[in-house]
Amino acid sequence: MIGLIDYGMGNIQSVINGFKAVKAELEVVSSPADLSEVDAVVLPGVGAFGDGMKNLRKLGFDHALREHVLEGGKPMLGICLGMQLLASNSTEHGKHEGLGWIPGEVQRLKNPGDGSIRIPHIGWNDVEVKKDQGLYKGMPHTPTFYFVHSYVFKPEDQDVVSGYCCHGDEFVASVEYKNIMATQYHPEKSQKDGLKILTNWFRMIEKC
Repeated sequence: MIGLIDYGMGNIQSVINGFKAVKAELEVVSSPADLSEVDAVVLPGVGAFGDGMKNLRKLGFDHALREHVLEGGKPMLGICLGMQLLASNSTEHGKHEGLGWIPGEVQRLKNPGDGSIRIPHIGWNDVEVKKDQGLYKGMPHTPTFYFVHSYVFKPEDQDVVSGYCCHGDEFVASVEYKNIMATQYHPEKSQKDGLKILTNWFRMIEKC
């Protein structure tokens, strides 16, 4: 059973629909205590970093996720804001401390100032795959995904990066670190390539 964390950040229905499309059993988790009943975790999110961390702490998910995922080893997939919250901190609307599971900082996308690059970054973009045996296993072509964001995660250790994208400047599109995987794009909104990401992750947790 996969637990989808509902902490009040964004519409989770599209994530539910995406996992239904790949025939994965998903249960919405609104209480930290319920994490003990699931085998894997999805941390979605749309919105500001500070609000996301505030909600996680208020509901007690920050400690529960650390216990079950970081220390307990349960597989986790972070999506969009769910990936950024893994960072040490963010500069979005001030300085905010993150979960700190993967050292690094969330920073605003660079704007060259000539109007050539629009921020927020909204739309479809290719991803350059760096690791092809995890989320991207079995993708013979350059995959394309749907992005909606203004900030990007810059991890200190580039070895955790599994995919890059370019929107004016190169940025991290996905990370894979032990039992933790995450994407800046929305796989649940990315049609065929996105459903392949969800399928690959689901198959990996089934093996676990």
